[in-house]
Amino acid sequence: MSRLNPRQQEAVNYVGGPLLVLAGAGSGKTSVITRKIAHLIQNCGIRAQYIVAMTFTNKAAREMKERVGTLLRSGEGRGLTVSTFHNLGLNIIRKEHVRLGYKPGFSIFDETDVKALMTDIMQKEYSGDDGVDEIKNMIGAWKNDLILPAQALENARNPKEQTAAIVYTHYQRTLKAFNAVDFDDLILLPVKLFEEHADILEKWQNKVRYLLVDEYQDTNASQYLLVKMLIGKRNQFTVVGDDDQSIYAWRGARPENLMLLKEDYPSLKVVMLEQNYRSTSRILRCANVLISNNPHEFEKQLWSEMGHGDEIRVIRCRNEDAEAERVAMEILSLHLRTDRPYSDFAILYRGNYQAKLIELKLQHHQIPYRLSGGNSFFGRQEVKDLMAYFRLIVNPDDDNAFLRVINVPRREIGSTTLEKLGNYATERKISMYAATDEIGLGEHLDSRFTDRLARFKRFMDKVREQCAGEDPISALRSMVMDIDYENWLRTNSSSDKAADYRMGNVWFLIEALKNTLEKDEDGEMTVEDAIGKLVLRDMLERQQEEEDGAEGVQMMTLHASKGLEFPYVFIMGMEEEILPHRSSIEADTIEEERRLAYVGITRARQTLAFTFAAKRKQYGEVIDCAPSRFLDELPPDDLAWEGNDDTPTEVKAVRGNNALADIRAMLKR
Repeated sequence: MSRLNPRQQEAVNYVGGPLLVLAGAGSGKTSVITRKIAHLIQNCGIRAQYIVAMTFTNKAAREMKERVGTLLRSGEGRGLTVSTFHNLGLNIIRKEHVRLGYKPGFSIFDETDVKALMTDIMQKEYSGDDGVDEIKNMIGAWKNDLILPAQALENARNPKEQTAAIVYTHYQRTLKAFNAVDFDDLILLPVKLFEEHADILEKWQNKVRYLLVDEYQDTNASQYLLVKMLIGKRNQFTVVGDDDQSIYAWRGARPENLMLLKEDYPSLKVVMLEQNYRSTSRILRCANVLISNNPHEFEKQLWSEMGHGDEIRVIRCRNEDAEAERVAMEILSLHLRTDRPYSDFAILYRGNYQAKLIELKLQHHQIPYRLSGGNSFFGRQEVKDLMAYFRLIVNPDDDNAFLRVINVPRREIGSTTLEKLGNYATERKISMYAATDEIGLGEHLDSRFTDRLARFKRFMDKVREQCAGEDPISALRSMVMDIDYENWLRTNSSSDKAADYRMGNVWFLIEALKNTLEKDEDGEMTVEDAIGKLVLRDMLERQQEEEDGAEGVQMMTLHASKGLEFPYVFIMGMEEEILPHRSSIEADTIEEERRLAYVGITRARQTLAFTFAAKRKQYGEVIDCAPSRFLDELPPDDLAWEGNDDTPTEVKAVRGNNALADIRAMLKR
């Protein structure tokens, strides 16, 4: 506790009622949360099993749990819950599935599954899937606001909302028939359950004696209500948040939830963490001055003891190509001069589309980089298809896997057939796979469809039998050939080259499975065990974390950078209509864009540079670009502007050649 500053210490010690900790960027909020959990257990007599801490990502939850573990004695942390909102919701649904009308082993639809189901519904109901993404977003927003299908239909103000509400009705009914839920249901269903069943709410309130919530500014309406319900009348909680770092309004986050706390809990105590342990004073002054242009309920000023620091550079470039080249050369030069690893450098931008040009420049100069938010191997369609087949082989009761593969490749089994199959399986309390060849199914379906379903089950039963034999890998390879998956890919890929690449991923996955089996020194691992290892989500997250630490310049969107920090930061595209984004200017939501710029600035530890282009190609035309208004809002004394002169092109070329010569000279040392 001695390493905490007075404000942090105050936040840890206060257990007299509701507490809001307003934690500025880099102010050590994780230390406060973890120390507080230890304080509650060791000094306040609250057993770990009655403490719940919630955050937004699995990685953050795992790190929090590990750090708490280092503060507690053996056995003290037994039963402690540190999880994401959605994991907690999933746990509630699993425990209460009977009251919610679900069978055990319900499936969770990911975004791909959701879109496929909605597309199917729209094609059936409206003979086309135009606008499916917009409708999917509307349904997600309704769920976040706790609006059920009937209410959405009643409130529909125009034909588009009416269509979305009708799709929502069909979608929820089909999900239920499939014994499945989607990501948004993981919050919506527990809240609705608690609203309708006071006994269940009381049971869960008794399990939570003290609640801690991180990143509170990112909560949406349903998450706020879930927290409020779990707290109940006990009012024993600590929430940590920063209204200046609320950048997820587009997915339902409500920074006003921080203000709502004052209304809902009049005795709320507020502690501000303003000492920053990351950035220089100059960087923090820029951040403070910029964000002061937003209205505030709570005023705070970040400060640090990390020294005054370098000026913030603002680099004007001729065009987007020159901008990308300048950033690449700056990084190469700094790397060679300082011997700092490339992973100390971050390039941040507003949208993923900005990454392509700088990627090409980094490749050209042989600068290693890591692109955050790119498609992971396990996120690819063909890999997910094959993984679903694997999951069904291991667990025939996995309805989600069954639904993913039943029409991959196409077997002429439509959503109406699957809905009837799902309802029949629910009545019989068996999986959809088990129901496919039951005689009773014939009372609900035409023989054409029961024959197709039974044929699929016979095929998969044979594959399962072969996988239990001597050579499961050969059985899986044969399965891929038998279903003619390669031809399916060729039909559903943009080119033969793309299909070849995707098919290569399929064989790579089977090879990975083979390697997993061969690495088992005891020889006791079954193919089911090996598949289980691949399926485990946390294994994929560990792989992602290993990539996180890889050597290379870190490239990511401003949204993806939240929570991270780097010694050297370049923020590209500081122009009107990029940052702030055009849609935000049109919708007059500049405040969120300003918060996004603030998040970018506060990622930098030592040096920060902004770049922008004077001209940029757009839709085949060259347009003039205006520097971002946010640059005008920064303190001028802390900025060093470069590139504003009209130096002749030939002089610039000589300067560029001299810079390259200097770098080559360094390399020869």
